[in-house]
Amino acid sequence: MDRVPGNGPQADSQGAPQAGDFSPDKYGFVGGPQQTSDYVTQDVPPEVLRQREAKWLDMLNHWDKWMSKRHRKVKVRCQKGIPPSLRGRAWLYLSGAKVKREQNSGKFQELDALPGDPVWLDVIERDLHRQFPFHEMFMARGGHGQQDLNRVLKAYTLYRPDEGYCQAQAPVAAVLLMHMPAEDAFWGLVQICEKYLPGYYSAGLEAIQLDGEILFGLLRRLSPVAHRHLKKHKLEPVLYMTEWFMCAFSRTLPWASVLRVWDMFFCEGVKIIFRVALVLLRSMLGTPEKLRACPGQYETMERLRALDLRYMQEAFLVQQVLELPVSERDVEKEHQVQLRRWKETHGELHCRSPPRLHGARAIMAMEPPCQQHLQQLPTIVMGLPQSASMPPAVPEGEGEPRPILRDTGLQGSDLSLSSSEQDTYL
Repeated sequence: MDRVPGNGPQADSQGAPQAGDFSPDKYGFVGGPQQTSDYVTQDVPPEVLRQREAKWLDMLNHWDKWMSKRHRKVKVRCQKGIPPSLRGRAWLYLSGAKVKREQNSGKFQELDALPGDPVWLDVIERDLHRQFPFHEMFMARGGHGQQDLNRVLKAYTLYRPDEGYCQAQAPVAAVLLMHMPAEDAFWGLVQICEKYLPGYYSAGLEAIQLDGEILFGLLRRLSPVAHRHLKKHKLEPVLYMTEWFMCAFSRTLPWASVLRVWDMFFCEGVKIIFRVALVLLRSMLGTPEKLRACPGQYETMERLRALDLRYMQEAFLVQQVLELPVSERDVEKEHQVQLRRWKETHGELHCRSPPRLHGARAIMAMEPPCQQHLQQLPTIVMGLPQSASMPPAVPEGEGEPRPILRDTGLQGSDLSLSSSEQDTYL
């Protein structure tokens, strides 16, 4: 079974949606494989969501204390799902991007003002329209979403000229832009590339090949049936896991599942990506009965390209990921095994990447923030036109409950917010 098709507009020959009437889902998708059908989503009751928002606001206001003394609780709350209205801000804090931005004040503006390398600019320009073309933010060619995506990717090529641009960075940056302004998305991308997935986007892709072997080694323990089948048909891990890992499943899973995976990924690190991949492989190839449908190499690859929607649904996938016995220690132990084998067969790695940090606590320990860098900016209140008058105050407990915000902060807008305006999402 493939993904549930969206009901939105059809794409033209270049992948962009055709003009016409459309009704976006709660994530901003008007069609395409990411569009969410109401009956497959897990909606949190409004009263529960408001309670979670209050808890997350308290955590963000006392971030260093929560991370140092109650990290386990932070992890549990990430596993339950970050409230949509606070997701972008929470990702910034979890990844260390908030601190990185404060430590490098004005750096993004400096990079943004530079012309950039024409070679990279040309490649980036050709990729812009391919990133979530059915999302409100990116469907307009030359619109604010594509402009900001161009800015973020160009800035990264200037920030890391030795690394340049890799196509898999574009969907990662696009997901970040759905939840935060361009400057914050840039620093979020920096943290993903340098702390969570170091070396993934460097020339030669050695890091992703090595992680493929780590995945295969972990699969041998967790699903011997799937491991034997893939080994028998000589299906190298890079053939099926490259896009999964390099795009952090943003181009693979239903959108509700993508967001839940990213919530856990920013908190716990790359082990979440390994767990998701292992759950999918075990679910698709983990029993002799399932293997009867893919007796050869071609059939197996087709099965992994068309993953069964049942195994990607939010409720099933998150529960399986949480129950899978794969720890940071398991990943690092297998990493040492595969690194030794790599050196025996390929020699030393050419890519000198910094060590991988397993999630928010490791990042915070490596780069302890000062209190000033964790402070939140005051909430921005958008002014009303002069002709408009303020409605009378409604006493607490009366009137309609305040609406729960949609999951994307810039939907339906042609504005590009600066990072000092990030709190307008609340």
